[in-house]
Amino acid sequence: MTFLFMTMVVAFRIMAQNRMRSLLTMLGIIIGVGSLIVMVSIGEGAKAAVQAQIATFGTNVIAVLPGAITAGGVWSGHGGAVTLTVKDMEEAGRIPNVQYASWARRDSAQVVHENKNWFTTINGVTPAFFFIRDWSLAAGDFFTQTDMDEAANVAVVGNTLVTNLFEPGEDPIGATIRIKNMAFRIVGTLEPKGYDTRGADQDDVVYVPFITAERKLMGTRFLGSIGMGFLSADSPDHIGSVIADVTALFRQRHKLRPDQEDDFTILNQLDIAKVREDSSQSMTILLLAVASISLLVGGIGIMNILLVSVTQRTREIGVRMAVGAKRWHILWQFLVESVILSVIGGVLGVGLGISGAALISSYAGWPTILSLHVMVLAFGFSGLVGLVFGLYPANKASRLNPIDALRYE
Repeated sequence: MTFLFMTMVVAFRIMAQNRMRSLLTMLGIIIGVGSLIVMVSIGEGAKAAVQAQIATFGTNVIAVLPGAITAGGVWSGHGGAVTLTVKDMEEAGRIPNVQYASWARRDSAQVVHENKNWFTTINGVTPAFFFIRDWSLAAGDFFTQTDMDEAANVAVVGNTLVTNLFEPGEDPIGATIRIKNMAFRIVGTLEPKGYDTRGADQDDVVYVPFITAERKLMGTRFLGSIGMGFLSADSPDHIGSVIADVTALFRQRHKLRPDQEDDFTILNQLDIAKVREDSSQSMTILLLAVASISLLVGGIGIMNILLVSVTQRTREIGVRMAVGAKRWHILWQFLVESVILSVIGGVLGVGLGISGAALISSYAGWPTILSLHVMVLAFGFSGLVGLVFGLYPANKASRLNPIDALRYE
């Protein structure tokens, strides 16, 4: 223990005598550890942001899109064919483990209030839609099933519409807006949800009863056809079984043969989340690889400087051996110096990484999440780099011939 302590004291004394060289030697480790922490914090922040955005879509949501059609070998996009109906979704709502079922039609239009107007998305939905999407009200109420049955001209609007059509402090509840020259009374305003994973503003929207949209605002070629269906499973564990049951039900209702492809597409949050998480994980691994290369470069720098130090201190090594120092004493001397350099570099690198993540979050506005696990791992890896890359110079120093070392000029 006394020998190790004295060895560390000597190592610190040598580093103090060559401050600039020691700092430059540690620079690769500092940058490697710092960049590792910053990059991982950015990756974790992005992952958390995506998960938060996916959560705004609702709880255990399953979306059903109409199929596509082909004409002359050219395929239309989803919704190019009328393959989903209100009756389909009503039947799907009776499947076990389905909590809510809803359907929607979508269009875009100019919305006018007094002397202001705003171009936005108009959605015709059922009352259950708000429960599926887990929407909360900022004020007022959702429209009811009675409103839908009567095709009432009522609307629930998002925060973006309120901001652009009403003065600050003005109460939109009960106010009249005009959509395609039709008057609608606002019965509720929604709490903000922000942007979704595609960058679309979820608050820039107007919701009206589905029947009102179908019969008064948008029209339809086939009464009862829908643009999109929504289901909510009662538990994440039941999403898979619900999808299987819905697929079987729709294939039966649409009279599809076993060799025919589905004329609908089913999407769910778990698939979206998995794709996003896989992308984030791949990016994090890539960033880790880049930062690890920086650490390895730092280790090579330490090895290079120690090799130079061995050459410069050859005569000193010979004197120590002449007065009784054994080979393992010399080995430990240089190995301890290498580890101390890398550990100090690791400490400074952790500080740099924390500061860098804070600066990026403050000035660039990127979400960052610091991970204690990653900081400990980066610090430990820096020590390991010092140990590994210090072995060769230390071994070389310990194998010097004492007589040759004493003669070295």
